[in-house]
Amino acid sequence: MKDIVEKGFYNIKEKLNMRRLLSKSEKNLDGKIFNEFIALILISCLDHKMRETDLYKSYTMQQLLDKLDVLECYEDVNRAFRIGEMLTKQAEIYETLGIELPTSSC
Repeated sequence: MKDIVEKGFYNIKEKLNMRRLLSKSEKNLDGKIFNEFIALILISCLDHKMRETDLYKSYTMQQLLDKLDVLECYEDVNRAFRIGEMLTKQAEIYETLGIELPTSSC
């Protein structure tokens, strides 16, 4: 579990850009901490799902996050949202985790 916690803090610091908790008000600080808390819950849930589905045989937590991190959502001129290209491996991860594939209306 220590490894999971360390990787969780790495994700908070690097991916969420939460290296410093400097803020102009206490309300902003509360919001930042709340976002970190939600992110850790999501990472914990993902860890649980990866254990259930044996995804740790194919990916580490960081590799899985990096693989899914490249999905992008674009807004077109009509203000409609579109998902960028999804690779086969990404679709397989979603299916393995039991998550519905993102559609063009993200």
